[in-house]
Amino acid sequence: MRDFAGRTAVVTGAGSGIGRALAHRFAAERMKVVLADVEAAPLAAVEAELREKGTTTLAVRTDVSRAADVEALARRTIETFDAVHVLCNNAGVFSAGPSWELSLADWEWVLGVNLWGVIHGVRTFVPIMLRQDTEAHVVNTASMAGLLASPYSAIYNVTKFGVVALSESLQQELAIVNAKVRVSVLCPAWVNTNIADADRNRPADAPPPRALTPEQQAMQEVGRQMLASGLAPERVADIVLDAIRAERFYVLTHPEWKVAVRERMENILEDRTPGVGSFV
Repeated sequence: MRDFAGRTAVVTGAGSGIGRALAHRFAAERMKVVLADVEAAPLAAVEAELREKGTTTLAVRTDVSRAADVEALARRTIETFDAVHVLCNNAGVFSAGPSWELSLADWEWVLGVNLWGVIHGVRTFVPIMLRQDTEAHVVNTASMAGLLASPYSAIYNVTKFGVVALSESLQQELAIVNAKVRVSVLCPAWVNTNIADADRNRPADAPPPRALTPEQQAMQEVGRQMLASGLAPERVADIVLDAIRAERFYVLTHPEWKVAVRERMENILEDRTPGVGSFV
């Protein structure tokens, strides 16, 4: 897809971070932009920002872990704009701790948003795109954590590896039926977002997150520092737009991390047990 003007983009997790940057980037291409987020106030703020720029936009509060919410998002999109040409399954959350200590609530929450959110987006929007029989593009936000596993991030790793696998299967299936829909999987490393504060959106009926040990707290603080000095979300949005134009499937925002990806592949091929890598 090279011509974006007048077409419709749907972005989940649009209230902040990469999602907000994607929304603004699509608006700069004169697209109509549908914003989805579970947080009402940030969602309304981004909607107001886009309207001030003259963008035709629609904001729909959406919990992507709920199929009914995503289906409602699709209905509102089609009722308002008749079509969807770009879908960014971008919403994401994070919870840290040793695999065996994470609660069932932790697993259900992060799996629900990060993996089921993408599943719901694919199941709901791709059939619409196929019926349109026009150029369309799906961008699924994974992470370098979808290509490299790290300690104390088991749930996040599982969800992001799942997003990569789903995206790879989806791309192959669409190619088999000669669809006009293309797929990209976004795998960023450190980006300056507020995902470290994802507990603000933890379900109200879920127990509070477990207390971290001093060692884990120190690692968490390092992570916050890496996020704060990470790539600007606006730069990520530029990279995504370029990938859509080029129909590039793997979108790695930090090419220097390919060394670690290659090492992981070599570990598999050489039957080597993975060690604790450097993720900072």
